[in-house]
Amino acid sequence: MSDLIQVLVDFLNGIGIGAYEGAVPVDSFLPGLRIVDGCLIYDRAALRWPGDLLHEAGHIATVPAAMRAGLNDALADAPASPHGGEAEATAWAFAALTHLRLPPSVLFHEGGYHGKSSGLILTYAAGVYPGCHGLLQAVMALGAADAARAGVQPYPHLIRWLRP
Repeated sequence: MSDLIQVLVDFLNGIGIGAYEGAVPVDSFLPGLRIVDGCLIYDRAALRWPGDLLHEAGHIATVPAAMRAGLNDALADAPASPHGGEAEATAWAFAALTHLRLPPSVLFHEGGYHGKSSGLILTYAAGVYPGCHGLLQAVMALGAADAARAGVQPYPHLIRWLRP
């Protein structure tokens, strides 16, 4: 698990989302993980599900750049952002997972998604991508026709990892 955490952390730091090892309160919204000023702080020993790093990074990545530094913890106080919600964070995380060539179970683990992880694995495997439309609207990915015209791959490939 430590190697997987390092792969995820290296990826996130490489695309511009700070992910740092540090102290995380026991009562954090996710075991071993918190968001502080638009960065991820994780406790390697307490992080139960490494895929949570990707999902929470998805929240950071899909909000407009001007809002990122104001994101903290469970995001309850964050202002709403069109195309920057839960579905888009999940779609972003799936794109990252695909980019890293990791199995869907890393993201859609048994402890997450309100017991719907296996359904989400089937949904994404079938090419149905909840939240993808928001990523297209935020110009982070292109659909099949636009991607073909641009000579790039369509979602789940992203044309940019961070929303402008």
